[in-house]
Amino acid sequence: MESIEFINRYELYLDEISEVVKPELIPIIDELRQIDPHDLVRPDTFFMSESQGTGFVWNMFIKRVRKISKVE
Repeated sequence: MESIEFINRYELYLDEISEVVKPELIPIIDELRQIDPHDLVRPDTFFMSESQGTGFVWNMFIKRVRKISKVE
């Protein structure tokens, strides 16, 4: 999957995550929605599959959850 495909699907990936996480974690999804996906990948970025692109977004989400968990 090329970077432009990832950029076009970024919101979809966030929608999918928001459907399966606890309501108290939705603010993290909202935070991720504020990020321009163009800032996440370079034009020459290539994901081996859509699953890898989805995993990239999940990884960003999990890192933020862990950061919040350490603070609390």
